[in-house]
Amino acid sequence: MVVLTGRLPRRGRGFWYSVAIDLLWPFVVLFVRMRMAGHGHVPRRGPVLLASNHLSFADPVTLTAFTLASGRVPRYLAKASLWRAPVVGWVMRSGRHIPVDRGTVRAGRAVDVAREALDAGECVIVYPEGTFTTDPDGWPMRGKNGVARLALATRTPVVPVAQWGTRSLLPVGSFVPRPWRKVHVVAGAEVDLSDLYDLEHTRQVLDLATERIMAAITTLLVGVRELPHPGKR
Repeated sequence: MVVLTGRLPRRGRGFWYSVAIDLLWPFVVLFVRMRMAGHGHVPRRGPVLLASNHLSFADPVTLTAFTLASGRVPRYLAKASLWRAPVVGWVMRSGRHIPVDRGTVRAGRAVDVAREALDAGECVIVYPEGTFTTDPDGWPMRGKNGVARLALATRTPVVPVAQWGTRSLLPVGSFVPRPWRKVHVVAGAEVDLSDLYDLEHTRQVLDLATERIMAAITTLLVGVRELPHPGKR
């Protein structure tokens, strides 16, 4: 369960990112019925990529709560348009999140910035699907190769994360959350990509790495969707 605590990591959050976290944390604690598992799979220090499925605009809130409860401050790879949004743009800049200009020549810059963050030992969060899943039952779609490219180039551990319930908490197209919804967030063991490190990073190799990452996320999601309600025995 999520609890109010003053022991969450704060270093590197920036002013507006901290304000957003401090404002949203009580809402998550009081109005979201969260169940978290797998904190031990997130290294307490050093570079790590967290790769998660994507269901709703609520995902970054609940995943940030999970990551902070795991002792890390997350940086997100996210669409560049968020930096132009009122208030949200302040948070994105303050948290030193990484804008992705999709479909432009500047898209490669995001990979460079993410590599710099990983070189500095940070925790970077990626949604490999690149957008909300369009699967009507909420299963992950085919992932894009960005996270695999980053992981293989930097030899950074990739920790899969599955979330479930965020679409109910904040349905796509809605901007008003529905309180008392149950949300599960679980991390799994690092995806083993070590046999691919020394290979040429061809499209085939990147596809294979991406398939392993998405398979790990999907396997976690199968288990999460079978979990009983947190209040049931």
